[in-house]
Amino acid sequence: MTTVDSPEKILFTSTTQAFVQKEAPLRYVRELHSAGSSFDPAWWRRAAELGWTGLLVPEKLGGGSVSGDGVADLAMVAEQLGKTVAPGPLYPVSTVLAGLVDCEDPQAHVELIGSLMSGETVASWAVCEPGRGWAPLDPTVTATPTDTGYRSYVLQGTKDRVEAAAQSAVLLVVARCGPNGSDIRQFLVPTDTPGVRITAQQSVDLVKQYARVDLDGVAVAGSAAVGSAAETAGLIERQSQIAQVLQCAEVVGILQTVFDFTVRWALDRHTFGRPLASYQALKHAFADMKMWLEACRATTASAVADISARAPAATRSASIAKSYVGELAGPIVQGCVQMHGGIGVTWEHDLHLYLRRVALYRAMFGTPEEHNVRVYEAEKSAR
Repeated sequence: MTTVDSPEKILFTSTTQAFVQKEAPLRYVRELHSAGSSFDPAWWRRAAELGWTGLLVPEKLGGGSVSGDGVADLAMVAEQLGKTVAPGPLYPVSTVLAGLVDCEDPQAHVELIGSLMSGETVASWAVCEPGRGWAPLDPTVTATPTDTGYRSYVLQGTKDRVEAAAQSAVLLVVARCGPNGSDIRQFLVPTDTPGVRITAQQSVDLVKQYARVDLDGVAVAGSAAVGSAAETAGLIERQSQIAQVLQCAEVVGILQTVFDFTVRWALDRHTFGRPLASYQALKHAFADMKMWLEACRATTASAVADISARAPAATRSASIAKSYVGELAGPIVQGCVQMHGGIGVTWEHDLHLYLRRVALYRAMFGTPEEHNVRVYEAEKSAR
């Protein structure tokens, strides 16, 4: 989603594209699935060397971006990943880093930030909970201080749909604490801490793996808290925006790829002496899909711009993109499946790899229906 208008951006974009196509083609995704793996840690370290993990980190902490707009550059990376439904913990690591670098004292977490940027450590954001929709600011997991000085806490409860939890060394857990549970805080919890139990959950995607995380009397130091109680809601909102817009950017990459190879198929495939693409009914279907695709791209680009600028409307823009892209991506890919006829529903064809990722992302970080409500509420409060 980055405008390629400088030699530096051209180099970064072309390098990212070449790396994804060479190191994470669709064949590699199938191989990982056959091996029961999510991603190769060595592959992720090579991706980190390209600068993906440092795009949201300021230069004073060792990060930086080519364009000076880390969110836009990261969205471009996500779009490239969508073209081959590539593996890797881009979103978990990015959302954790967003919370760490935006808190009032990022220096307190500088060692973890450096380890995440190098790709040596993987972290994930534990924000979703079983049987509940998207409610990041209303957790049921509790963090109870063990003394009046808040020098340590005990976490109790369950998170689920935690991406790459089994591959992560640390989780950023959203929990309720304070007097009468009035405060929302985030805590860094090493996955090898006593009381942490990680159970794999089934995923429709071939390589995106999720897990349920049970926290049974997990003790953490007060220094594990990220940010103050006063700023935590803002941090979570920012992390949510980034997670949502990166997923939308990846889906745009998926839609463009699927649309392009379906058009090529319709031009190459002949029936009754004519290309499939020459039939008027199919032309109309392609025109509709192209229009929806470009609308998905536009709403995502608008959200990227607002989130990059930290605009007051950033949350609403992210919800608009998540709602629109989540609602239309499925029908577009399903339409492409129909265009391919019988081979479109076979395991050997690549279409189902894209359809699985799109179906997964529709439900993550809020469904279109949930974001429709959020947009409505934002408009109502603005009047």
